[in-house]
Amino acid sequence: MNLLKALIAVSAWGGSFVATKIALRELSPVALVWTRFALGIPVLGLFVLGRRQFRWVRGRDLGYFLLVGFLAITFHQWLQSNALLTSQATTTGWIITTTPLFIAVLGGIFLRERLGAADVLGILIAAAGVLLVVARGDPRAIMVGRLGAPGDVLILISAVNWAVVSVISRHGLKRHPAALMMFYAMLLGWILTTILFLAKSGFRGVGPLSTSGLEALLFLGPICSGVAYVFWYDALERLPASRVGVFLYLEPLVTVAVAAWLLREPIRVGTMIGGAIILFGIWLVNRRRAET
Repeated sequence: MNLLKALIAVSAWGGSFVATKIALRELSPVALVWTRFALGIPVLGLFVLGRRQFRWVRGRDLGYFLLVGFLAITFHQWLQSNALLTSQATTTGWIITTTPLFIAVLGGIFLRERLGAADVLGILIAAAGVLLVVARGDPRAIMVGRLGAPGDVLILISAVNWAVVSVISRHGLKRHPAALMMFYAMLLGWILTTILFLAKSGFRGVGPLSTSGLEALLFLGPICSGVAYVFWYDALERLPASRVGVFLYLEPLVTVAVAAWLLREPIRVGTMIGGAIILFGIWLVNRRRAET
């Protein structure tokens, strides 16, 4: 059952890039982020209350959670939603998988975690895979510098940003349950997003949605930002992290399949090869860490 929960969570996150592109047809990026988390936060909050993990945070922790919330929600979701205006969902799914590589690099720089030869090789291999993915699988495009859409750069920045979130979250996870920490990050990040939301169009920008737009929003909110986190934390609490983490390798494959089905994005052989190269590089980096 816990493995199934992990699979459902990863599948939801893999489909989230497709749902975001669908919702962006009718909502601005900031309106989408604001509405998504307005729907998702109550679900995660009920989970925290039901597990009796809720507690009020004190002054010092409040500032820490505010920082995590800004980076994890306000900034991160702004990057991804704006990126998906021009970037393909398929490309986004592959680029996001590079986050563990940036975590390894930041861990080496700030946490003094040693990077071995296999780590460096894995990072270089994955970087080559990213170049092939953003070039839409065409090696000739790399040679002439014709690399993807403007949104691809924002997605790559979001991968680095999530690595930063992961590194600074290690301190908080030693003191707080993961679900509680995510709840406060979502809530405070959403409050910061509310300021930006009201400064823009506000509620005037959230008009009647089509059936597909409403379905995408309900999927992103209660499912991706609520239920998926609940299932993921359930799996992490009961199974080794290395065993659960393997499911993250499936996320870009879900994105590719759903994007081809709903958005009619082409499945290019070169892009899939680039994705496989990325996964191989990540495997090289994560293999030693799983053994230590």
